[in-house]
Amino acid sequence: MTGEHPPLSGPTPAPPSEPAGELSAVETPPAHRDPWRFVRPLAHRDFRMLFGAVVLSIFGAGMWAVVMVYSVIDAGGGPVQLSLVAAANAVGLLGCAIPGGIAADRVQRRILLRLVALVDLLAIGSVAVAGVFGVVTIPHLTVVAFALGAGAGFFFPAYSAILPRILPPTQLLAANGLEGAIRPALQQAAGPAAAGVLVAAVLAPAHAAWGIVAAHAVALVLLLFVRPEPAAPEGEARDVPEGVRGVLHDLREAVGFTVRTPWLLWSLLFASGWVLVFLGPEEVLLPFLTRDRIGEDPRLFGFLLAIYGLGGVAGSVVVSSMRLPRRYLTVMMTVWGLSTLPFAIVGITYQYWVMALCLFLVGFGFSYGNVIWGTLLQRRVPRHMLGRVSSLDFFVSLALMPLSMALAGPLAEVVPIETIFIAAGVIPLILAAVAYVVAHMAHDEIAHPLET
Repeated sequence: MTGEHPPLSGPTPAPPSEPAGELSAVETPPAHRDPWRFVRPLAHRDFRMLFGAVVLSIFGAGMWAVVMVYSVIDAGGGPVQLSLVAAANAVGLLGCAIPGGIAADRVQRRILLRLVALVDLLAIGSVAVAGVFGVVTIPHLTVVAFALGAGAGFFFPAYSAILPRILPPTQLLAANGLEGAIRPALQQAAGPAAAGVLVAAVLAPAHAAWGIVAAHAVALVLLLFVRPEPAAPEGEARDVPEGVRGVLHDLREAVGFTVRTPWLLWSLLFASGWVLVFLGPEEVLLPFLTRDRIGEDPRLFGFLLAIYGLGGVAGSVVVSSMRLPRRYLTVMMTVWGLSTLPFAIVGITYQYWVMALCLFLVGFGFSYGNVIWGTLLQRRVPRHMLGRVSSLDFFVSLALMPLSMALAGPLAEVVPIETIFIAAGVIPLILAAVAYVVAHMAHDEIAHPLET
């Protein structure tokens, strides 16, 4: 989840981003529903280059999820070794999220994106080359997984921070919707499917990494065509210390802004609670629930995941084809709070079609709210600290994910699984209501209207 906004009493909102030169000509007058709103950001040359690179990177990440598993198995590894490689990726991701946000506010974002793309290309390329010589090892895959996770920790704060600098404010919702739609479609469906075909067709799983190499190579080329960002508006330039002192200054500034911003702080607390109560049952218990109630065919569970991803695609497309709601915080928290309620039904039903429908609704609501959240980050957080606040959002939101995963299995041994799923479906609604009331979000969104 991602989204920020200035405190009710504190720093004033950043001035809206100015469109870059001739790009402003493609803006359209406000309309409640514009069938072309969803794709209008693609009229901007730099966004096309950037978005194309993101599409290829996400597709490559989806392929890597499959190639990694079978490369570990081909190297003689089992569940323990696979856990080691997967954990290295998570450590790299979480460990570099905060440094990535600081870098995104200090370094030219297009340069940072290019460096990450280059590191990803070299890391995956090393697996492909090692596969040719038959020398892929578990330690090698562990290092590569860490490098890819670290790269993601740097990439997405820079991506979030660069969008308001190359797009008009009114097109950020659509841009975030595009990214929100292609992520589940490519990372959870098309990427793994393509990798599965390649792994089945080649002599060794690591040979399939050449397909990922190609995706990252083209992504790097596209990023080379992203032009320098427009000059920062007057008053945005900062005079900050260098070195370690400067890094600590940047971190304190971002944390202080977050703590002083009620809607941002409480949205992040909600996200942490949501992750704690929801992700463990979804990731750990849902496969066993499906097996015990529906059948052991793995395709049944795979189809449920696909339906969940399609719900995310639909939610992203629907919200980004409309104007940003005037009561944007009310809509966001309401949708997030209600979106997990169908998950409670998943825990008590024995009907496969009911499970599929409920997961579609969960995916729809989560992505719908998430697109609004990402847009609020880009429109209400001062641009000079957007990278850092985005990384804080990312870090805080996922910090409790390992704990949720670790607790889900043991908890299911002592608590009925129906109770766990009902709690996972209902508690987020309570958390959303608490966050909405305590942060005075209804007052805040009226006090800080956004152009739509």
